[in-house]
This record gives sequence, C-alpha cells and structure tokens, in this order.
Amino acid sequence: MVPHRVSLLLGAGLLAMMAGCTAMPGSHISRPDSNPWFGGDREESDTSLPDIVRVHRILPNRGAQPAPETQPVLPPELDINQANYDYVVGAGDVLNITVWDHPELTIPAGSMRSPSEAGNWVHNDGTIFYPYVGSIEVAGLRVTEIRSLITERISRYIENPQVDVSVASFRSQRVYVSGSVHQPGAYPVTNVPMRLLDAVNAAGGLDETADWRSVILTRDGKEYTLSLRAVYERGDARYNVLLKAGDVVHVGRGDDNKIFVLGEVATPSSLMMGRNGMTLAEALAESGGLNELQADASGVFVMRRTVEGEDRYIDLYQLNAKDATALVLADEFTLSPRDIIYVTAAPISRWNRVITQILPTVQTIYFGALAQDRLRDIDR
Repeated sequence: MVPHRVSLLLGAGLLAMMAGCTAMPGSHISRPDSNPWFGGDREESDTSLPDIVRVHRILPNRGAQPAPETQPVLPPELDINQANYDYVVGAGDVLNITVWDHPELTIPAGSMRSPSEAGNWVHNDGTIFYPYVGSIEVAGLRVTEIRSLITERISRYIENPQVDVSVASFRSQRVYVSGSVHQPGAYPVTNVPMRLLDAVNAAGGLDETADWRSVILTRDGKEYTLSLRAVYERGDARYNVLLKAGDVVHVGRGDDNKIFVLGEVATPSSLMMGRNGMTLAEALAESGGLNELQADASGVFVMRRTVEGEDRYIDLYQLNAKDATALVLADEFTLSPRDIIYVTAAPISRWNRVITQILPTVQTIYFGALAQDRLRDIDR
C-alpha cells in the first residue's frame, strides 16, 4: 500500500497538474466550437482574442483571394514609340561602307576576315577615315545620315555615286541585365529595337528564384519598378518598355514570396511560392501533411496581414478538415506571400504536454517519499 504521506504528495502533484491546464506550454488557437469568433465574419467580439483580428471560415466558393497586387504605375517618359526608333552610331562601332561599281573604295571582307574585321572602325573621337572624303565625324549620327554625308562629299570625285552604309558590328552601346536571370551580363543595343522581354530572354530568361513582379529599370540615375507578370500573364505591352543604351535591368529575387507552415504538421517549414502561386492544400502537402497523432484537424488556420487602411490588422481564415473531403476547399484557397499557416494541437495533445512537464516532478516526489519511509522503517 502507498503510505499516507506519499498519497498526500501525489494529491498535491495532481492539483499542480490541474493548475497546469491553465498555462499549457506552446502556442494555440481556440477551436471553432469554443470560440464565438468562428461563427463567420465578426466586427466585434467579447473574447480574449485581440481586437486587431478579423476571422473568416473557409467555405465552398468563399476561399480567400490573394492580397491584391499593387500594380506599378508606368511613368509617361517610358512610353516611347517604337516607330521613332533608329540606331545612333557611337565610338567602337564598325561600319561597312560600299560604293557600287567602285570596288577600290570598298574594303573586301575576304575569306579570312569577317565584315566586322574588314569594316571602318569608329574611333574614340567619333570619326572614321574614308578615301577621297577624309575624316568624317559619325558618332551621334544615324546610318542614313552617314550615307547622305558620304554621298555628298564623294560626289565631287564620282558622278552619281551609289553609297550603302550599314553597321557591321554593334559595340558602342549596351544594356545591362542583372539579378535572377540565367546569364547576367551586358547585351548590345542594335538597329533592332530591344524591349524589356528581349533583354531578359537574351540573358537566358528568369531563373527559379526570380520575382517577376519586381523588375527595376535604372535609367539616367532614376529607378522604375516594372512587372513582367503583367506582360507574361496579361499581355500588357505597356510594361514591355523600349530600352535605351545604358539601361540597367535588375530582376529581383523572390525571397519574400514565402509562406510559413507551423504547428502540428509533419515538417514545419517556410516554402517558396512559385510564380503561379500556391494553394493551402499544396502548402500542407509540401510540409508532410497534418500530424495525425497531434493535430486538431478542425483548427487549420491561415493568418494574413490586411492591407493598409483596414480596421483590422490580421485576417484569420479557418478550415475545419475533420472530414478529409474538406481539403478540397483547401485546394481552392489561394495563398498570398508571407501568409502563415498554423495547425493547432488537439486537446489531448495539449494535455499530454502538461503531463510531460509535470511527470518528472511527481516521480521525484513519489520516489523520494518512498525512500524516506524505507529509511525510517530501517531505523526502527
């Protein structure tokens, strides 16, 4: 039989355990059936939940939509008409000049030399040398203007000259692409207009970490935020802006496009959202699903910060997945970046936490009391 004093100590331990129920370790969100917040959208509540929280049920055809994307406003200075585009020659370019019926004035490319190697290089001072014409300043001129200039000057020596001018190698002007693309680098501006998508594609396209909603264009010391998503998904050509020499295109990383899965799941983790988004069902699956031994399936929550100006700070969405078919609703629920998914613990799991915390103390008291009683029996 257990000595009377040990029984008293055990009784005290049980009382301590009961008191522990009011301070269970770990975080928790109340179950719907014990919290009047979960009767639908509520503006007021007399519960202990903060007034900054607004709660919703996830019901058929009422899955939350992702937070609205702030579409950057396209400044008017970026809206350049492509019809007005014409390449301007600069220092470092190589020109190919042909005077028809006068092969002595045309530098032959030959079998061992490419047109870019055999052409007329634009020197650092912006000039080229051409027979009969001498030194000509061509930097800052269009090809058509250079052709007219050479034709005018060479006509003093040749009657009705037929002159053709083209750019054999584009070396003077660059657009720079950096960030989350496969091949960051400098890419030449040519006589073919280069738009934002052209530059990104030339750089090998977006990599898996890219945030296509955040593309920074730096031009003349000013930064502009563009959205490739608007171009790819909606075909909004306004954001496929025409680039100019010296532009820097930086594709940001999508590190902020994460969602967090916490609580009673197999593998609590942070997950990167793909460019096509992620649903609640996908996030739970990638985290190993609910911990069937610990989770309260009626308490699957999604916490989301509200947009600025709302009367509440947090939107809390609750899914009751006691019936597993309700997970179909989870597949309809579209997540937003920085959402927090929390699966609460079942009541028995929370009780077991208290037991685990208190049991070592009760065992110590019990065996200590038994040892003292045996020592007294020996002394007698």
